[in-house]
Amino acid sequence: MNSNVIDGNLFKVLITNGTIALRNDHQRINELNVFPVPDGDTGSNMQSTMMSGVKAISDLADESVDKVAKTLSRGLLMGARGNSGVILSQLFSGFAKTFKDLTTASPVDFMKGMLQGVKQAYGAVINPVEGTILTVAREAADTTMEMINVDTSLLDAMKIYIQEAYESLKRTPDLLPVLKEAGVVDSGGAGFIVIIEGIINALEGDILEDSKFNTVQSVSNEIGTYEGDTNFGYCTEFIVQLSEAAKFNRDKFIKRLSRFGDSIVVVNDEEICKVHIHTQTPGDVLNFGQQYGNFATLKIENMSLQHSETLLHTAGEGHDCGHDHAAFAGTEHSKYGIITVVNGSGLHETFKEMGVSCIIDGGQTMNPSTEDFIQAVEAMNADHIIIIPNNGNVMLSAETAAKYIEDRSITVLPAKTIAQGYASLTMFDANQELEDNIDEMIELIEHVKTGEVTYAVRDTEVNKIKIKKGEYIGIANGDIVVSEIERTDAVTKLASSLIDDDSEIVTVMYGKDVSENELEKVLLYLDAHFPSVEVETIKGEQEIYSFILAVE
Repeated sequence: MNSNVIDGNLFKVLITNGTIALRNDHQRINELNVFPVPDGDTGSNMQSTMMSGVKAISDLADESVDKVAKTLSRGLLMGARGNSGVILSQLFSGFAKTFKDLTTASPVDFMKGMLQGVKQAYGAVINPVEGTILTVAREAADTTMEMINVDTSLLDAMKIYIQEAYESLKRTPDLLPVLKEAGVVDSGGAGFIVIIEGIINALEGDILEDSKFNTVQSVSNEIGTYEGDTNFGYCTEFIVQLSEAAKFNRDKFIKRLSRFGDSIVVVNDEEICKVHIHTQTPGDVLNFGQQYGNFATLKIENMSLQHSETLLHTAGEGHDCGHDHAAFAGTEHSKYGIITVVNGSGLHETFKEMGVSCIIDGGQTMNPSTEDFIQAVEAMNADHIIIIPNNGNVMLSAETAAKYIEDRSITVLPAKTIAQGYASLTMFDANQELEDNIDEMIELIEHVKTGEVTYAVRDTEVNKIKIKKGEYIGIANGDIVVSEIERTDAVTKLASSLIDDDSEIVTVMYGKDVSENELEKVLLYLDAHFPSVEVETIKGEQEIYSFILAVE
């Protein structure tokens, strides 16, 4: 396949093949995460974003390249998850503007689309950082445009593009010292290259297959059914107590599970495996899961039925993307509506008690999409809507949603952690004017210190701290400051690095795996070493990060 005439069908095949390539390799991209934490999800976010785009175009046949590009652009935008997903959506949405009114496109048009995408992606990020996917896409597109002409085939152009992309990726550690210290290249750039490789494979006649897909056509059939307008399937979640944990192979498990559905999230430790999947056959999924042990919990929700009833539901229900939403205070008109993203039943309840109108369940490992925010906003009957992302990797999706809905008053607070979001809500006053509220909330966000404790998934060295797999690491305001064998040691040393003479309040949010004994040790330490500081505790029930500290 080496056509100089790119019609809608060919464009669809190229994008689909690139998506399959990323899906096949997204776990490797996840593992390129700079920090050795268990929530490296760049690859997952990128493949989920691309899948949304492919789903959107899956039913198109014999359409103009303009129509396919526009449909792809909207699908990518709505499904964009995480900062890497939003940037990726913009890179490929550049085709929509370049292909406008075109029935077919040329290789030069294709490269102009890549250039337009770079422009859009840089514009989507407030403070673009070099040494990332942005750099890789920009340098590859610039070099290719300098070397091609009207006689260059698309395959030859893409070979030039991929060569420069690889060279650019190799240079990313020189532009970002944190990459060099961790011994990795930029994960977003690496994921982008995988997609380009898939496109080149298609041009060479290599239509990719794996356990998830049989052919490109089967991609359209499979992924066009889970989150489309009329066929949503079932959101299926379960935790299985592994009967042979030592023999459990997560990658093989995911490959086998992928036969049954989409939007897959699998998290496991030495004893249990937690699964989230959208599927048309939940019974088959449960039968499969039960092969690995006994169920600890399970939940199945009919997304088609939920979608036909409403986009956001009463407390305890889920919506069509698989995230749980809290109940709205009511359908009556109000001055303010607050949307936030948190994980953990205890944190859900805490944020609701502080005035949050809608909670999107997510954060680490489960970044909500742009469409999740759009649906939440559109369901609100309020003059002013405040979105509190609570996660730096959710920020760009929230900001993109706010830009998309132009006729509403929407403010996205720069809260990049649960601690910042929690602190900001202590200043919210429903009787104040919007500007006063935002100013006071931002001021506290800038003042609060954040501490997080999780476990390391690999050996590495960060900030001159040697980290061993399985150790507990303490992260202070985004920087790893301690790594300890005992979790209580990590928490107490982390707290000591955050608390100073000006500190007045420490809020300890503890996760679902924290024992009463551990919590008591931490509280006794704080009382003994910082007697003048007021300590509050919240049973957050959050996963991944066993302790979250907010120091004010």
